[in-house]
Amino acid sequence: MTTSIHPPAPGDAPAARPSAPWSGPVFAGLGMTLVGSQVAVSGVLADAPLFAVQALRYTLAAVVLVLLLRATGRTVPVPRGREWAWLAAVALSGLVLFNVGVVRGVAHAEPAVIGVAVAAVPVLLALVGPLLGGARPAPVVVAGAVVVTLGAVLVTGGGRADPAGLGYALLTLLCEAGFTLLAVPVLHRLGPHGVSLHTVWIAALALWGLSLVTEGPGAVLTLRSGQVSAVLHLALGVTVVAFLLWYTAVGRIGPGRAGLFTGVVPVASAVGGVLLGAPVPGPVVWLGVAVVGAGVLLGLRAPSAAP
Repeated sequence: MTTSIHPPAPGDAPAARPSAPWSGPVFAGLGMTLVGSQVAVSGVLADAPLFAVQALRYTLAAVVLVLLLRATGRTVPVPRGREWAWLAAVALSGLVLFNVGVVRGVAHAEPAVIGVAVAAVPVLLALVGPLLGGARPAPVVVAGAVVVTLGAVLVTGGGRADPAGLGYALLTLLCEAGFTLLAVPVLHRLGPHGVSLHTVWIAALALWGLSLVTEGPGAVLTLRSGQVSAVLHLALGVTVVAFLLWYTAVGRIGPGRAGLFTGVVPVASAVGGVLLGAPVPGPVVWLGVAVVGAGVLLGLRAPSAAP
């Protein structure tokens, strides 16, 4: 059997290097831990203009990603044709509408209700993710995702909501899943760097527009120094680093298995709250943390299918 080697077409992503089998789960866990660290800055930004904060966050992240690509000698991948539609869908669902759903949702539902909705993401990714690659969902991964969701629900707790609140919770769930699932068709060619870069600048444009219409042109100028520091954490840690880690993990172990680690978010938030001086959670929360860990270990028992 003979093989021929052809140089990559201009703009194509370079061939993936072999990766250690543990790297995907580790990257997914670290990425979601960083996302959970948002609890460290949520209080500082409570009275800040939401859309201006998010627009500034994603603008700074886009600038840092461009500088990172140039510093590492990577070319900025240019989307083609339908790839623009996929990237716009990721940005508008996972980055823009997600924030709208959370903000509007807490006016109609207790925050725990939104948290429970997001906790259901592992099940959705475990069921839908493999279908995008033409494979059947792995029963072990689905079972692990269900266990992770149950554990995350124990961590976040329950709450009350009116019909509108339930609708916003459902919107939040779909948008959070869309952040991963809608990126799958373009992740192979554009790579984690390309997907992260293009989604954040698209989201930044949309959020600047929302801020201009709803908060006024000077909203971003009202931020205090402490709030700017919080935005820097969101831009660098929760966006640049977490996005690169997450999309790398999805490319290596698939959206279904990577989705197990979304259950780490409420766990990281609970632990981070304690480190910041919040009261130590009760036994139910720690039981939820243990259940999340058991669900992740269960789901990772399934063999990894090539994305």
